[in-house]
Parts: sequence; structure tokens; C-alpha cells
Amino acid sequence: MQKRKVAYKTIEHFSEGLFKDRGSKFISLVYPVDSESAIKEVLNDLQKKYHDSQHQCYAWRLGISPIKERANDDGEPSNSAGKPILNQIQKYDLTNTLIVVIRYFGGTLLGVGGLINAYRTAAEAAVNNNTIVKRFLMKTYKLDFDYPQMNQVMSFIKENNLEAFDQVFELRCSLKFKVKLNDQDKIQSKLSRLNDVNYEDI
Repeated sequence: MQKRKVAYKTIEHFSEGLFKDRGSKFISLVYPVDSESAIKEVLNDLQKKYHDSQHQCYAWRLGISPIKERANDDGEPSNSAGKPILNQIQKYDLTNTLIVVIRYFGGTLLGVGGLINAYRTAAEAAVNNNTIVKRFLMKTYKLDFDYPQMNQVMSFIKENNLEAFDQVFELRCSLKFKVKLNDQDKIQSKLSRLNDVNYEDI
């Protein structure tokens, strides 16, 4: 039986890298992303910002199980740009990551081998200028309870070092909290022991 994934690696923030070869300049940009729409927005912005560049090649990975990934050569010879960029994302076992490499042509053809090296090296430079972080998968719970149960619910939140949000305190109360996936069974067991408190995972 395959072990359930409870964490993943990604980059902490935006960063840049640079590689030059025979007059061509390769500007690499790496972004933390969480959806295909976010990726599309970044790519659209870069097309405007670097409108005078010759190529904007990229690769991305999203999700945990399953993982989705794409690579794009943007007019460079097949598998000479997007794939070497994607290989760097895979090498560091990253997900929710987008790397774009902008090329300004310097007048000398680099050949397929030269291109693979340039896009790979530029992509790695951007990753090396970043911080790789471990993120935990989270589960969100919603609690519903009457006002008299307030004290036991807030004690439960405090004792388990949870952070409540979307809180409603009226005659009928509710709140939400997130818990790491690997703590889910333990928390759910404790939830079942609360009196007159309804809970659901959402």
C-alpha cells in the first residue's frame, strides 16, 4: 500500500538567475504558484514586460498526487529548452513551481547541446538563488456548537495549538481550523470526545 503524502517541497519566494553564452542572454525567473490560472497570469505579464525577447521558454509542476507538469520550448528546437527547465524542477523534487527562461539572442547559434546547457544552467541559477521549503498538506475542519459549549471548544483549540478562523459566536456558534494531514487522525479522535459539538472536514 502506497504511503499517503503529507508534505511537499517548493520554493519560498520569487527569484532570478542569469546565464550568458556567446552573446545570448538567458534570464531565469522562478515563481511559487498554486494553480494553472496563476501560471497563465505570470506568463501573460512576462510577454508584455519582455516583449522584445526572442524566446520565453518555461516549465511548471503543480499538485502532489497526482502531479501535473508541462514544458514549453517557445520556438526553440524540440526538447532543447522546456525539458531542461523541467528537469531542474524534478531534480530538486519541487512542485507548485514555475520557471521561465527569457532568451535574448546574441547572433550566434548555440546548437541543441548549447541550448540544453544554457536553459538548464539558467533554470538552476534561479533555484539556487531561492530557498527550498517543506510545506505540509493541511485539512480544514468546521465545528458547529451552541454557546454553552464555547469553553470546551476553545480549550480544545488552545491545547492542540490550533488557529481558529471564520469564527461566529452567537447562540449557535461555529469556527474553522486547519490541521496537518499527518495529525488528522489524532485530532479527529479528540474531536469525537467533545460533547455536543458537530464537526466536519471541508
